[in-house]
Amino acid sequence: MIQSGPVTPPHITDLPIRALTVDDLHRCADLSEDRGWLREDHKWGLLLAAGNGFGVDAPDGRGLAAACVVTRYGSTSAGPGIAAIGMVLVADRYARQGMGRALMTHVCNDVLKGIPLTLHATPYGRPLYEELGFKTTGRAEMMVGAFREDDASDTHGTARVRPAVADDLPRIVRLDAEVFGADRTHMITRLPAFSDQLLVSEEHGGDGTLTGYAAAWPNMHTHVIGPLIARDTGTAKSLIAALARGTDRVLRTDVDVRHEELLAWLKERGMESVAFNAVMTRDIPDLPGDWTRRWAPLTVAAG
Repeated sequence: MIQSGPVTPPHITDLPIRALTVDDLHRCADLSEDRGWLREDHKWGLLLAAGNGFGVDAPDGRGLAAACVVTRYGSTSAGPGIAAIGMVLVADRYARQGMGRALMTHVCNDVLKGIPLTLHATPYGRPLYEELGFKTTGRAEMMVGAFREDDASDTHGTARVRPAVADDLPRIVRLDAEVFGADRTHMITRLPAFSDQLLVSEEHGGDGTLTGYAAAWPNMHTHVIGPLIARDTGTAKSLIAALARGTDRVLRTDVDVRHEELLAWLKERGMESVAFNAVMTRDIPDLPGDWTRRWAPLTVAAG
């Protein structure tokens, strides 16, 4: 009788990558917590419902060893379709063993081959993404703090800000596609349920055309402001001030660094800069759409 030796377990980078579903939400939140991030169950729920998650089950049976989420957006007259990659995480006990590279290589080169890609990168992750062909095309500044408004009735510019109603949703979707440069209907139509506040702005005495919209959604102890779409700086300020009046939580938002006036105003009102992320793209020279009206993403994990 031929005796076989012990079976050699597969290398960590050879473990199978599988699709994640909403049933994996708590495993994803556990993975976030493992790496010292907030659990962010609410955000994970949105990303897994509106996007496609990919993960690797931990060989020790303790949840996920790695995960990421892809959110795809369709083409419009304003730009091509694009996919955003976010929440790229590897459990601490499997870090620096090539698992993150294997997962990202599979997602970028197999699942999303030929599709323009974007992501927000921390300084830690940026070298890997550069090796995979991503180039830095912009930067976002993360602002966090208790917003302080000098005058509760203060308004900026000529925009009238009010809560969104059901009839506004098709107009929000159209405005978002025009400004973002890709069709995000499947994401934007989830905002009324996902957000605690959804506001629109329109010109006083005008024809009701939307000049912007913004949402504030709960993320642990903060309210995140995003998306923030606005015609100009005054409109962006009015939307933020109105959202701030609707919450007693600390605010967070990630603002394109080219919007210098808005960033200075946020700092004057008590918010602080806590980090910078590189906005990176692959197979497309820059993000589509109109950056001058795109102030903050829904979340850096989904663009």
